[in-house]
Amino acid sequence: MGTGAGFPGLVLRILDPTIRLTLLDSLGKRVEWLTELCRELDLPDVVLLKGRAEELSRRKTHREQYDVAVSRALAAMPMLAELCLPYVKPGGLFLAMKSNKTDEEIAGAEKIIQALGGEKPFVMDYLVPGTEVYHRVVTVFKARPTPGSYPRKWTKIKETKV
Repeated sequence: MGTGAGFPGLVLRILDPTIRLTLLDSLGKRVEWLTELCRELDLPDVVLLKGRAEELSRRKTHREQYDVAVSRALAAMPMLAELCLPYVKPGGLFLAMKSNKTDEEIAGAEKIIQALGGEKPFVMDYLVPGTEVYHRVVTVFKARPTPGSYPRKWTKIKETKV
């Protein structure tokens, strides 16, 4: 979600060539650049999508079709959950890369995560190799389908309080 320069998606795909990867970003220029990068890296099976996460997740071709959704530094946890969980099939995972100072943000997302079909988030902090910097991965197991009323329109998602 919000693939930016391809982190962490392309890195994961390079490390594990068996991953079937779909990258989503709302900016056409970014998608074009990533398309060229995938060509240069000989990654022909990476699917690149241009669009808004809250809109594409309503399409049958994407809704609850993915085993894992990953996001890095895209938004606050309540917003991330609403943008990402509709893509994940029940039994799958949503992984959010966050700062290790996000306890309150994560706790504030638990209600919307449950409404979207997710379980209580599992948090794991880790040391970035070669640094003294800690980051965090927040893992949400999706237990149930996401109700059809989600995701809401972007204006409503933005109003979600942390």
